[in-house]
Amino acid sequence: MTNFRQSVFGKKSRGLACLLVLLSWLAWVPVAHAAPAKTHVSKSKKVVAANKTKKSVVVGKRRVAHTFATTKHKAVPQALFIAPKLSFGELAGLHGAQDNLNLKSSVALVVDQETNEVLFSKNDQAILPIASLTKLMTGLIISEAMLPMDEKIMITQEDVDTEKGSSSRLRVGTELSRGELLHLALMSSENRAAHALGRTYPSGGLPAFVKLMNSKAQLLGMKDTRYVEPTGLSSLNQSSARDLVKLVNVAHRQPLMRELSTSTGYQVAIGNRMLQFNNTNRLVKNPTWDIGLQKTGYISEAGRCLVMQTKVAGRQLIMVFLDSAGKLTRLADAERVRHWVESSPSASTVLHPAAILSGKVL
Repeated sequence: MTNFRQSVFGKKSRGLACLLVLLSWLAWVPVAHAAPAKTHVSKSKKVVAANKTKKSVVVGKRRVAHTFATTKHKAVPQALFIAPKLSFGELAGLHGAQDNLNLKSSVALVVDQETNEVLFSKNDQAILPIASLTKLMTGLIISEAMLPMDEKIMITQEDVDTEKGSSSRLRVGTELSRGELLHLALMSSENRAAHALGRTYPSGGLPAFVKLMNSKAQLLGMKDTRYVEPTGLSSLNQSSARDLVKLVNVAHRQPLMRELSTSTGYQVAIGNRMLQFNNTNRLVKNPTWDIGLQKTGYISEAGRCLVMQTKVAGRQLIMVFLDSAGKLTRLADAERVRHWVESSPSASTVLHPAAILSGKVL
């Protein structure tokens, strides 16, 4: 009996050992033989990112899924090249004209104020936008009207530039005298100041003022000239070098015009602040120049412009430079003309004789 129990127990032990061996072997079976595990994915997680791409690779007998994340490049902003706006003179091909002084202005005219002799002429018949040279006529109308210069005028929204969107330190609500506004218009080429002068002109306001500007131009024999507003921001304000010589000559007779246009700087009280304004023409600060009247101007359609009455080599001259290409070239052109006159006392027109108006310009 005892032997029988031992035999049965021995068999059970061997069976248990075999079972353990079998379980150990199953634990090492490759994953490929196992049933794939079911994964529960919620509906919200079924959306696959657009920037991911799945590829399957077979390794041995196992199919392994690899996920590759594609790099999403951000768009790099490209620098836009904006071609500079050409002036009317450039569009007309006036810059192709050559001259002996190598001026950068496409239009130039130099006249002896006392003898009316034309010393230098280049495209003087061209009719172009004149930018802020317009303010010479604005100042002339105001000066001759004998209006009270101490009368207060307020800058309003109507004076804000909607033509070019230019800025101004004269904020809406600023109140200055007519004399101060005229000073800033002629010296610093202040657009809101010039517009306010025209807007507040007695008996008709701005429309009447612009009409007076054109009437005055016709009276002076400025047949190539037209004004549509008092600042020069509009490219429709146009004239020729010949006409501008006539305007400078008449404006120079007004003491107030001479004083304000050649002032080097001026301070105005705005609220609790004192604002410093300076002349747009740096030559007025140059002791080697004797300038009696001047005005600068610029809009893209007109290029850089400059008119001056000045004394050179003992001669009273009127200089006109229009459509100069470059911020300082109009001043450099004035210097070239001055040096030429000083080195050639008997200087005469350096371009073709047809440019001379029979010896008379004014």
